[in-house]
Amino acid sequence: MQDVFTLLTLPQTSKAFSALPAQPQPTVAAVSTSRDSSRSASPPRKIPRLDAASDAASASSPRTAGVVESTADRRIPIVLRVVGHPVAPTPETAIEADYALVRRTIRMLLTPGEDGTLPATYDRISRACRAAVAEAGKGEGLYDAVKMELERCVRVIEGSLVNDSRKSVEWLVPFTEACAWFERQVGLLQSLLAYLDTFYIAERPPLPSVKKLAYNMFSDTVIKSARVVQAVTDGISDWLEWERTNRTAHTLRSYIPRLVHHMRSQGLYEDIVQSTYIANTHAFYTKESDKLASNNSMSAKDFLAHAQARSKEELERAQEVLLPESVAIVHDTTDNALLAGRLQWLAKDALESLMSARNDAQLKKMYKLFAKVGGLKVLNAAFKLYVQASATFNAVKSIVTDAEKDEEMIPRLLDFKAFTDKLISQAFVDEVPPLAGARSTPSQASSSKTPIPAPPTPITHPNQEFRNALRDGFSAGFKTRRNKPAEMIAKHLDKAMRRGQKGKRDEDFEAELDEVLALYPFTDEKDVFRAFYQRALAKRLLLGRSASDDFERAVLKKLKEKHDPEFGTSDNMFTDLALSRDLMQDFLEYKRKKGDIGTVQKLNVMVLQRSNWPFTARKNDVDLPRWMQEDLADYTQFYKRKHQGRKLDWDHALGTATLRARFDAGEKELSVSLYQAVILLLFNEESTMSYADIKEQTRLDDGELQRTLQSLACGKKRVLRKQPLGKDVNPSDVFHYNAEFTDPRYQVHINSIQSKETPEETKRTQNSIEADRKHALDAAIVRVMKAKKELNYEQLKTATIEAVRKHFVPEVGMIKQRIQGLVEQEYLRRDEDDMNKYIYVA
Repeated sequence: MQDVFTLLTLPQTSKAFSALPAQPQPTVAAVSTSRDSSRSASPPRKIPRLDAASDAASASSPRTAGVVESTADRRIPIVLRVVGHPVAPTPETAIEADYALVRRTIRMLLTPGEDGTLPATYDRISRACRAAVAEAGKGEGLYDAVKMELERCVRVIEGSLVNDSRKSVEWLVPFTEACAWFERQVGLLQSLLAYLDTFYIAERPPLPSVKKLAYNMFSDTVIKSARVVQAVTDGISDWLEWERTNRTAHTLRSYIPRLVHHMRSQGLYEDIVQSTYIANTHAFYTKESDKLASNNSMSAKDFLAHAQARSKEELERAQEVLLPESVAIVHDTTDNALLAGRLQWLAKDALESLMSARNDAQLKKMYKLFAKVGGLKVLNAAFKLYVQASATFNAVKSIVTDAEKDEEMIPRLLDFKAFTDKLISQAFVDEVPPLAGARSTPSQASSSKTPIPAPPTPITHPNQEFRNALRDGFSAGFKTRRNKPAEMIAKHLDKAMRRGQKGKRDEDFEAELDEVLALYPFTDEKDVFRAFYQRALAKRLLLGRSASDDFERAVLKKLKEKHDPEFGTSDNMFTDLALSRDLMQDFLEYKRKKGDIGTVQKLNVMVLQRSNWPFTARKNDVDLPRWMQEDLADYTQFYKRKHQGRKLDWDHALGTATLRARFDAGEKELSVSLYQAVILLLFNEESTMSYADIKEQTRLDDGELQRTLQSLACGKKRVLRKQPLGKDVNPSDVFHYNAEFTDPRYQVHINSIQSKETPEETKRTQNSIEADRKHALDAAIVRVMKAKKELNYEQLKTATIEAVRKHFVPEVGMIKQRIQGLVEQEYLRRDEDDMNKYIYVA
């Protein structure tokens, strides 16, 4: 508790008590206290004098203890007025005592090994400093005293550290303790000598503050000492070596953050701690990487996993002991040291291994690791090469060239593409910091009800270079087996359209179709896809096997708008079918009016415009039973009366029929192709017929006849029996009506080979495509030469490829062959002087 004199003490420069002149005043009770040196640090010079009317004794003897009561009336109000008279000069003895107290304090604070007890109270020492600096003008002496004591202190500390018996990591213990002791003492000294800083040093700018002076001297004498620096770097290096070798935390790890703190306080963190840490990190992991790679002790996949584990260890260690600004530097140094010179090896072997295992999580880590060390171009090239030409089971080239599994080609490609698309969208991505002001979803702290906003989620962007590599890889992989991928895409779509949704939602079925169509842009053989797709579409429409006209039209629209405008002609198929239905209704009405409806009700004819359908005219077709031919003849007469000048050519290859058959097990209704129906009807007359007899009565060519008999006698539903038994049909075989045929259903559908793309039909389609390509190349070459008149071979080749590339990319040999053919046909001629130049013949 402060005494009255202390409370009334004002700074010496104040004029507060000198403005009022002395005036007579009523007698008042004078209150004074004696100075108790043990309780108050206020010097006697600080006690203001009372006015002249006050008790003279109390005014002149401010140190007298006790309270003197006045004989005046106690009811008179007490008025205490302080009048200003110059303060009596402080005795020299008091000033010297204050000065000596401050110096003694400085020595005690800066003497290592002292118990830290101050020679007086904190307040007393602080006021003594103020008195010595402000009143006695001894600031220079105090400053010199501080310098002298600091010099002595830092020499003692440096000597004790150098002579300490502990070495390596253990030596960091006394070092950090010495730093902590010195910083603590300097902090206390700075607080006690605050008046020296603010009054004396502040007016002399060249002089450093007490704290700066102390830290500079400590840094120059202790920390920058060659022996101390060596000991610090050895301690850090040995600690890192031990932890990295044993892969566990050292028992003295907790001293490293303290060391970092003290070095940062001294401004030497980057020069000593960070530089040592980074140099040791680079050297250690470079050596480890060389060792692992040189003795082939690890596969590329295992080495990558090891590098990722090491990177994680270093990140966690750096986050625990270093300053935040050093963490990324150490992390990057680790990755670069481990992967330097290993990128090609890792990109080739590790990527292939991880891709084959479909390990997208590890691939994402691999991408980030390569991104950090500037290896994305190497990784991208390896990714493209894998997609394009890897010999593993999962890559494009291996899938496309696996002829034994052609039926599985598209499902496998779709599976691989789904995986690679996932990599592009989720693994091979670059993170972009969120925009300023972006908000994130708050998270709830466990110890507080106040929601804490979570850190903003980084924005990710797929790497466009990897997206391009995927596209180029698929395109190059498709070229390893020309024409086949386009053919199989068309056939896969045909299966999907015939199979239908199978309980799937419209959205899911549409997405399934879109996934297949996404493979279309990777093939250059657009004409192959178009030929096979249009043939399959025609069969689906004519046989009524399409799942949905709406989906058929939707797929055609996407193909036409996004890929190939020529698919627009396929819409004419739907138009022909609609007109055919109307014609059939007119024919039935016509027969009804004639009273001859009978069997004609069971007839259904589709009149198609040949240019709208991908079928060629047949030279020979099956011989139908007489009653069928009569019905068709009636329809032909009806059609010609309605459309004069038109000719009908009958094509029974895609016709269908429904037969009622009697077996021992009961009557069945058979759904068959028209070819199958014609053959089965022969067995109404004979129960046994030879292959030659059937051929003579149907006039089918051997290929069609064998396929049809095979479907009736060798399939799952055998309504005929063949002798001898076997899977193939031969001209010497004999066929019997199978009266013992059974089936749990009344309506039995016998698969028609005609409804599928047979190998012979596939070959015919391919031959047709090749013929169309020759005509397209001839037309393109003639068009180019007619416009340019003269071109050398390379120019003509390039112009021809560009002219037909929307439909297919021709082989160079084919172009050369077509040019030679046009020369022979005299559309072109060679220049007499330059045989490499061609001239258009008008």
